[in-house]
Amino acid sequence: MTPEATNLCRRYADVLRASGRSDRTIDNYLNALTGFTRYLGERPLKAATAQDIVAYQIEVAARGRSDSTIRVATYALRGFLRIVLERADWNDAKLPRPRRPKHLPEVLSAKDVEAILDGAPSPKYRAAFMLCYGSGLRTEEVIHLEPRHVDAERLLIRVERGKGDKDRQVLLSPHLLAELRECWRRYRPQVFLLEGKRPGQPMAATSVQRTSALRARRPASPSP
Repeated sequence: MTPEATNLCRRYADVLRASGRSDRTIDNYLNALTGFTRYLGERPLKAATAQDIVAYQIEVAARGRSDSTIRVATYALRGFLRIVLERADWNDAKLPRPRRPKHLPEVLSAKDVEAILDGAPSPKYRAAFMLCYGSGLRTEEVIHLEPRHVDAERLLIRVERGKGDKDRQVLLSPHLLAELRECWRRYRPQVFLLEGKRPGQPMAATSVQRTSALRARRPASPSP
């Protein structure tokens, strides 16, 4: 990547942070911009057009990338044209929106959930699984919980800036409260309720998701 392209990427990252975008969104947008820069080759990033974005996305789709990946990249590149390059043709970079297949959500039985909890590799993961399956929190919401979000007296959990950037409250069972207290005593987190290997840093969302999926795929032990 040329120094000019690197500088433009940094400017875009600064704008995204200033607008309150999450770290995950910023990473996704910058990854899309990096791929687009490679696609342009010798052409400077400042010379990119809305038609270039469409052509790039068609090529990405031909490589078998998911519709959601292509859609996010489209938003990222259109935003780059509009905000950083201050171009008026950004809205021309449109792709036909594919119809999303509708699937019924997979519903785990109580036995399946119990098997996932019992297979947790540590109390930290067990608490994370309980927050997901018991309280209905998304993984990103779980890993960014802080001790101040737990109301032990009213048995409530405050979720800040959840989906749609909205706050909400969810019920906290006494059993889950006991699990969270045990994690607190055992790990003594500095910032987040469930921290990763580095103090003050949250658990990795991908680690929680992979571990949960792995436990869910494992066949249940045969009854004696």
